[in-house]
Amino acid sequence: MTEEAKTSEPQADPAVSVIGPGDGETIVLGTMRMRVLEDGSQTGHRLAIAESVLAPHTQGPPQHRHAQHDEGFYILSGTVRFTVGDEDHDATAGTLVVVPPGTPHAFANPSDQPAVMLSTFTPDLYVQYFRDLQEVFADGRPLTRQATIDAMRRYATEPATDLA
Repeated sequence: MTEEAKTSEPQADPAVSVIGPGDGETIVLGTMRMRVLEDGSQTGHRLAIAESVLAPHTQGPPQHRHAQHDEGFYILSGTVRFTVGDEDHDATAGTLVVVPPGTPHAFANPSDQPAVMLSTFTPDLYVQYFRDLQEVFADGRPLTRQATIDAMRRYATEPATDLA
């Protein structure tokens, strides 16, 4: 057991966060709608959670690598295609995909039906990336590949150019 674990006392009245079905911050990025359920503010920035709905035939981000956070995707409905390096994995409802730092990945919805997934970010670093992309849309600028890459780089993420 670490010294921190030995000396750490539980909080007397820990804050509990309850996010109802209509609650959370909504971020719309073209054909993807994200509902941020936890942006890290209640978890000491250790964890963020979002629900995302991908419309049919949604092209996701370019393949990329995160340097500082793990990303998890739990498919609630539909099919999400994860590209990891040069391999495609079609994930259906009930599938969990966990992407550790440094692993090239991308996702898309190639099907004719919407797909819904629950995503985790540990730590919460990457939630602001989605907010930044939404600002591009709000300002009326096109969401180009370069604008996406520029936003990624602000959050310890690089495109996997060796796989482009």
